[in-house]
Amino acid sequence: MKLFFSHYFPFPFLLLLFILTVPHIKAICHVDDENGLLAFKSGITQDPSGMLNTWKPGTDCCSWAGISCLFNNRVTSISLFGQLDKPNSSLSGTISPSLLKLQNLDGIYLQNLRNISGTFPDLLFGLPKLKFVYIENNKLSGQLPANIGKLTQLEALSLAGNRFTGPIPSSISELTQLIQLNLGKNFLTGRFPTGIKQLRNLTFLSSEKNTLSGTIPDIFTSFTNLRSLVLSRNAFSGHIPESISSLAPRLMYFELGHNGLLGKIPSFLGSFRALDTLDLSWNLFTGAVPKSFSNLTKIFNLDLSHNVLTDPFPQMNVKGIESLDLSYNKFHLKEIPKWVTSSPIIYSLKLAKCGIKISLDSWNPKETYFYDYFDLSDNEISGSPVGLLNRTVYLVEFKASGNKLRFDLEKLRIVKTLKQLDISRNMVYGKVPKAVTGLEKLNASYNHLCGQLPNTKFPASSFVGNDCLCGSPLPPCKL
Repeated sequence: MKLFFSHYFPFPFLLLLFILTVPHIKAICHVDDENGLLAFKSGITQDPSGMLNTWKPGTDCCSWAGISCLFNNRVTSISLFGQLDKPNSSLSGTISPSLLKLQNLDGIYLQNLRNISGTFPDLLFGLPKLKFVYIENNKLSGQLPANIGKLTQLEALSLAGNRFTGPIPSSISELTQLIQLNLGKNFLTGRFPTGIKQLRNLTFLSSEKNTLSGTIPDIFTSFTNLRSLVLSRNAFSGHIPESISSLAPRLMYFELGHNGLLGKIPSFLGSFRALDTLDLSWNLFTGAVPKSFSNLTKIFNLDLSHNVLTDPFPQMNVKGIESLDLSYNKFHLKEIPKWVTSSPIIYSLKLAKCGIKISLDSWNPKETYFYDYFDLSDNEISGSPVGLLNRTVYLVEFKASGNKLRFDLEKLRIVKTLKQLDISRNMVYGKVPKAVTGLEKLNASYNHLCGQLPNTKFPASSFVGNDCLCGSPLPPCKL
């Protein structure tokens, strides 16, 4: 709606007039909120980056770092984030029960602080408006409370990356408002509770990196909105349950890697048209990959490595794959699949022991710029990787041991990002360049390298079995 005098006064003038004529009232947060937050600060024993420096008595706590206020200047959320790439970006101490004073809290976000310790914070039960709890990557320990189901108002609960032990309480089935549940990266044991089927609103469910065991319960028909299901790195056994098939319309991330699952990969996975990521690695799956996988046209990340899968591998109809790992099965691919070679976005290609018999000199992938990881170990690949690798910019790891590669190592451009290089058991010749000193891992053993080694930190096992290398850590060169 236009103001009737808008033609007579420019808008900035009206704004200035409003500011000058309306009494200025300084917003001060509620005394209970201030006291509760200062008590939280007093429970913090170390704050090396000064995360809480602005938390000072007598100042408006709504202006403190990490604090948000709504509705009559009451504190509604605490958001304190550490940065994992910065060691000093952390907090040490415990979560003070005085946060109970903040009765208007709807969100607690204490993420990547590393050193917040203690048990599950019981104060959460006394915050009636609390909806979002993300206490991630800290050092909380002990068992999850048996009455966790009383937090019925929660819409998101993430306790990932702590040290919780014991079983997942059965009462978790009462948290029927949950949209996200993440209990990953703890030390939880026992079986996956069947009562979780009651959480029909879930879009994200993760219990990865625990020690959960037994079979995965056949409970997934109720999850009509699930987008991410991450159960990898546990001790699950048995087969993929049939009810997983009901997730096909919406599921985008499905991760079951590093378990003890067996049997054939179910063909219904080929109907997951929205699937972005599928990880079935490090299990005991047998038989051929279903032909229906050709329907996974949107998949970007596929990891089937370390199973007992056999030929033939289906022709995939993808426009671009980002990462692919088929290593250590019983495949005989003979060549790198054309749908991989043509991908414009691939950054990780791992095809170790896949029966590949090509020359790298004649392999011309559409894009090499984004490659981070190569693992072509234990195949029958010949030629030189120099032309390929010298076109990469962000290469982190190249492994090609146990092949028939023949090239001059000094002609290989070792980019600054490269951390691991394994070219052992090939026919590599020339000298070991000084640039290898920047690597974290190197294996150049059993080749035809010669000359004096540069001063490196690598053990003798990195260089044994060559024609005439000398110098530390090998015997000294003869004068």
